Order: sequence, then C-alpha cells, then structure tokens
Amino acid sequence: MTTSPPRTRRRLATRLGRPASRAATATAVLTSFALLAACSGPPKDGAGGAVTDVKLSATTPEARGEIDSFTWAVYAEPPTLDYTVAFDYPQNTVLSNVCESLMRWTPGLTTEPGLARQASNPDPTTWVYDLRPGVRFHDGKEMTADDVVFSLGRQTDPDNAAAWAQVFQNVTSITKSGPLQVTVKLKQPDSQFPQYMATAAGVVASKSAVEAAGKDYGTTGGLGCSGPFKLGTWNKGQSIELERFDGYWGTKAKSKKAVFRILTDPSARTNALLSGEADGGYLIPTESYARLRAADAGTLFFGEGLSTVNVNITNMRGPLGDLRVRQALSLALDRSGFVKAGLGGAGTVTNSLTTRAAWAAAPERTLKTAFDSLPPTGQDIEKAKALIKEAGATGKSLTVATSSIGQDVSLLATAVQAAGTSIGLDIKLKTIAPNAFTALFTDPQAREGIDMFPLTYYDSITDPLDLLTNFKTGAYMNFAGYSDPEYDRLVAEASAVYPTEQRLDIEAKLQQHASGRLLWIPVAEWPTALFMNKRITGAPTTISYMYHPWAADVGAAQ
Repeated sequence: MTTSPPRTRRRLATRLGRPASRAATATAVLTSFALLAACSGPPKDGAGGAVTDVKLSATTPEARGEIDSFTWAVYAEPPTLDYTVAFDYPQNTVLSNVCESLMRWTPGLTTEPGLARQASNPDPTTWVYDLRPGVRFHDGKEMTADDVVFSLGRQTDPDNAAAWAQVFQNVTSITKSGPLQVTVKLKQPDSQFPQYMATAAGVVASKSAVEAAGKDYGTTGGLGCSGPFKLGTWNKGQSIELERFDGYWGTKAKSKKAVFRILTDPSARTNALLSGEADGGYLIPTESYARLRAADAGTLFFGEGLSTVNVNITNMRGPLGDLRVRQALSLALDRSGFVKAGLGGAGTVTNSLTTRAAWAAAPERTLKTAFDSLPPTGQDIEKAKALIKEAGATGKSLTVATSSIGQDVSLLATAVQAAGTSIGLDIKLKTIAPNAFTALFTDPQAREGIDMFPLTYYDSITDPLDLLTNFKTGAYMNFAGYSDPEYDRLVAEASAVYPTEQRLDIEAKLQQHASGRLLWIPVAEWPTALFMNKRITGAPTTISYMYHPWAADVGAAQ
C-alpha cells in the first residue's frame, strides 16, 4: 500500500466452482520475472549500496522443527487490527496469522479453501460457502454460519470505515442457508468478489467477541479469530506478541510465540536483523539490500511482489488536474536513477500501473493492447518544460508527502521534487512520521494539503482489475476523485465477466486508459524482499504473507 495499501490478490482455482481461469498462472507468476534486470548501484557510501542479479525464489527451505519464539521487524505500528480496515503492510503482516478468511491465498499466489471447505457457484449471481466443521475461535466458541454473516456484514457498514466495502458493492444479501453454510447473492455476476474472499475482506471473527469489544475492537483485548496464533500482549509503540493457539483446526504453528518489533527507523531495523535482535522481516530497507546479502548472519530473499511503485495523485483540483502537468512530471522523473538508489537495484522501470505478472494468463493480443502506446519511461526535460509552459503551470506549487519509512519512499519524493524543479514547478516536501504514513490510506484529513505521495501498490488478487478499479468513480483509493463514465462502464463490464481471457481483454482497455492518463504516475516494479537469520526458516518469499498465515510455517532452520 506504501508503503502502501494492500493489495495482493489472487485468482480462484477451478475447485471453487467457477470456470477455469488460470490453470498455469501460479507457475507463470513466479517464473515470468525469474530474473529482474540487473542494475548497477549508486556510489557506495556506507549505506549498503545496491544489489545485482536479483533472482526471484518461490519459497524458503522448510523448517526442520519447532522453536519457542521468533522476533520479526515491522516498520510501523498498526493503528488497529480490526480486519475491516486492514489495508496496509503492518496490519496485514500481523493479522494474517491471527484472523482467517473463507478462502486462503497460498505462497504460490493461488487460492485454496480456508474457513470454507468449499465454494460453489450454482448460478452467475450466487456463491455458496460450505464451512469447515469444528473450527474454534480463540475465545473457545465454535464457528457457525451466524459468525460469517456477521463478519462479512461489518465490511458493508459505513460506520466501520471498511477499507474493503467496495468488494461488496454487488452483494444484495449474505444469509445463513444452513448451520455451516452461507449464501451470498449478487446484483450481477462479479468475478472479483470470490477472489477477495481470500483477503481480509473475507475474514471471519466471533460475533460475540466483536460485539463484546464494541468500539475497542482491534485495539485492545483479543480479536475473536481462529488463526494459528492469537493476539497476546500489545506493548504500544514497542511490540505485538502473538501466542500459538493450541486449539487451531489446522496444522499448529511451529513456534510457540511470534513477536513483532516496531522499528520505525530503517537503520535500526537493519541493525536488528544483523545483530539477531530480530530474526527476520519483510519490507527490508532498500539501502540495506547489499549489506544484508553480504552478511553471514542470514539470507536475503526476493520473491514475486505483484507490486508497482507509483506517485499517487491525490489532488486534481489544482495544477495536477491538467493532464499536461502529469505528463510533464512523468517525463521529468529519473526512473532508472530511482531504481538504482531508491530500490537498491532490485526493480525495473515501468510505464504501466499494473505488473506484467498480473497478466500472466493474457494472450498476446491482449498484452499488446495493455502495454503498447503507454507513456515513455525515459526522461525528456525539454518536452516536459514545454508542456508545463503550455499548461500555464510554470511556478505553480505542489506538495508531495515523504517519510523516513525507507529510501523507497524518501528518495521517490525527492525525485519528484527534483523533476518538478527541473521543469519550472515549485515542489514542496511534507514529512510524515512512519506510524502516521499509513493514515494517508484511511483518513481524508491526513491527505489535506497533499497533492502526491509515494505509493507502493500490491495486488491482493492476481487480476489487473484489483489495481485498475481504483480509478472508478467513488473507489476507496480514488483519492483525487477522478470520474469518467466510460471508465466506470468498463470496470462494471470487466467485473461481470467470469471467463478469464474475455475479462482481460476488457481490462486491457482500462489499463490503457488509466496508464495513459497518468491517474497515478507509474515508476517501477518491485519484488518482495525477505531476510531471515540462520536460526529460522519457512517464511514465504512472495507477497502472499499479506493474507496467508506465514508465521505458522516459521521454525528451526537446523
């Protein structure tokens, strides 16, 4: 999300009762980027430099045994662990191990049954979820259909400020159709809804536990979920402890405890990983890639991230409302320099809002529509200056948010400022604390006075529409308020189509529209980074950790 919002999504397998969609997608996703372009790093300045020859791995070696505990570094403290607003890395990294969804995302970026033992699609506007028997919540109560109806219903309640509400836009009813069966009725066919049931949108929690917590749910006490870990001690500003849930319905976690250390300073996170104070972590500071790769303390892995780094346009009421200004900024950006310095060499420049891996199932004709004729990635300062002059924007002021979360954020903000200055704009930086940066995705007041901010968007399902739907009128992440009736029509059309190739053909037109109009300014594709020391192993390398109980697989390396 950005260090951004969520978004990795997954496709459904044919076992779920829908038409075959991507029989070979998992393999394609993990191999299509088998080798990212090697980039030489910036001058070595003691910060660690860049890496080269970045190869993606599907997973890490399987754990050989149990451990008492492990410690994981996270860059910010979740403002809440309420699943309805779990829309950023810190929240989901923790929550995926505590709360479970109807379906489950796998490390290979496929979807399999979760709390629902099966999902069926008897007609285009009906989804039926048959629940696993004997699943117990952390409070000891057994899961029923009533809990599912209640939990999904919370996502549609505007009082909850649910980040996933748009997933339910076509839902007309969620009803109990048996003691362990829930039926979802849709206004129209919706290819996206069943996929999102493997994300936080499909989380099931104990109705009684959530109601008992009231407004404090997600911030104090337990979460009333069913995952392999339950929420333990939350030391505000310091750490979140998870304890193994011995009543878990599935394979029990290999570690008795998982401790998430909140380390907002990138140098502190890196030093914690090298010293053993933290056993591992995702979202490794890019400036530390080379240092960690060379260290004897552990191993730096890269995996499929389904992630693009962008400049999120949050205000089109000012100069950025003119396409020529957005085009000029895009032309002035030094994308290659940013990949080398900001992403530590582990990335590729792009002019596409969506990743290539998200289109793994698309035929060549569809790829041509989706990726041909997109704005150039190379710099052209003179053309950019001319566009600014033509738009009458010379000297206009714009504000971009920045943060010390990591170089990927701070250096992109600086690159935008440099690009704007070089073409006659007045770009100001507004520094936001790491813990407050996540509020940019959930709180309109946090975005006041900000025109742009660095956004790393990860797909929450393996479908380009996951990102492209963000520019629909009224979409949750349509912060700039963009609106185009034709675009809305195409989003609705794509959403209603179940056959994959037919849907991707429509999505290619959306990709061309959104990328061509620079509704966000795409900068680079970025893999997932994971570091683990020699004591532990088992965590997945892919972005699946956002919705998969990854911590349960972490155990002894020897």
